[in-house]
Amino acid sequence: MSINVLSGLMPEKVFRYFNDISMIPRGSGNTDKISEYCCDFAKARGFEYIRDTANNVIIFKNGSSGRENEEPVILQGHLDMVCEKSAGREIDFLNDPLSLKVDGDYIYAEGTTLGGDDGIAVAYCLALLDSSDISHPPLEVVFTTDEEAGMEGAQAIDTSCLKGKRMINIDSEAEGTLWVSCAGGGRADVRAEFVPVAVSGTICEIVISGLHGGHSGTEIHKGYANANKLMGRILNEISGSVDYCLVSINGGTMDNAITRECRAKIVISSESEALFKIINRLNSSLRKEYKETDPDLNLKIIGCSAERYSASKSDTKRIVDMLCEFPNGVISMSEKIEGMVETSLNLGAVKTLNNCVNFTFLLRSSNNAERKKLTEDVLAVAEKYGATYDVHSEYPAWEYKENSVMQTVFADVYKDVFGKEMVVTAIHAGLECGLFCGKIDGLDCVSFGPDILDIHTPQEKLSISSCARMWEYLLEVLKRI
Repeated sequence: MSINVLSGLMPEKVFRYFNDISMIPRGSGNTDKISEYCCDFAKARGFEYIRDTANNVIIFKNGSSGRENEEPVILQGHLDMVCEKSAGREIDFLNDPLSLKVDGDYIYAEGTTLGGDDGIAVAYCLALLDSSDISHPPLEVVFTTDEEAGMEGAQAIDTSCLKGKRMINIDSEAEGTLWVSCAGGGRADVRAEFVPVAVSGTICEIVISGLHGGHSGTEIHKGYANANKLMGRILNEISGSVDYCLVSINGGTMDNAITRECRAKIVISSESEALFKIINRLNSSLRKEYKETDPDLNLKIIGCSAERYSASKSDTKRIVDMLCEFPNGVISMSEKIEGMVETSLNLGAVKTLNNCVNFTFLLRSSNNAERKKLTEDVLAVAEKYGATYDVHSEYPAWEYKENSVMQTVFADVYKDVFGKEMVVTAIHAGLECGLFCGKIDGLDCVSFGPDILDIHTPQEKLSISSCARMWEYLLEVLKRI
């Protein structure tokens, strides 16, 4: 373990465990070590626990003195994190720890995502389990895996061992807001194969970078540019003046993060002067267009190594036209909740591999019929251009529960502790609550958390003071629940 830069921050146990888990690589699909850590934690304290084949971990703790026979409460968060890094940052997310830093009231990770989503839930729960002076009912702590990659852990988990009918999900990022409903979602993968032809000409790489990025659910409405879609515009624009073929296009790594950078290698048969002029003009116009949302946007051409093959002219046009035609961003706003997105999608990743361009989408909607229609729209574009596809990792919307005791308790405690009303609302991002409600009949659940800014980007930061306030708030809820 590295030096704990969080030492001395309060609450001490919360930040001690947050530091510990930050030293364990835990990107989606790489959860063996963090799952094992949680099991070792439980064994060392004599807690009953379960670890399943999906690496989900459930830890059971008896109620505090005098509360042993009360109804259990489920505390839930996910072990995995989104792994994004700044350009030039060298890190192996499969093996390297995060480099934590403190700046005033915020914790961040140097050049990478922090994993406060959802590391703070894990830290809160471990601190609760490791405490003997906190009043609480019996606890059933559920750590799921691969939430950021289709909620695979929650999809697979067997909840028959859980007795609780009340659940606290700690996967929200806005202090003072209680989430009581969320959108459903699903993934769509589109594959456009091309026949390679021998390269004849000059290889150039077009790079668009410096975009803000962000969470494709909670920030999809903020107008941040998507690098993959912008690259489609750029390639389409240059096609009118420059004769080129596409060698490769690569942008983004996660479908739930708005893409910050995209690179396209092309081969041109003529002099590059015309291409440079177009790129310079587009760089200027795009910077003006996105000056408010993406002020660091930068479009440029760089040299690159020689390539042997590219797509043909016809395949190049087919792929670029398809990229341009795919829908992206906000599709519709809610008619019930002012300012709430109802339906959206994010083209989060484009990757060229083995003569095939792969497009990965995350689709969200609080209206299942609208999500189905949007999925059909994406697939119709794929079919139009001769691409193959599949849809997977679908999860249901979390529907609002009338007469929820949990909502009442959380709202009442918040007003008593902070002297103001809690905001009770829905969220466009996906939460695992919908899956758990489908597995546990009559489940009453809510979601809350401390302030975390710019999640799913290297600018992610966690508020220290908010963590402390929400910790004390959670303790008061557990005392009264």
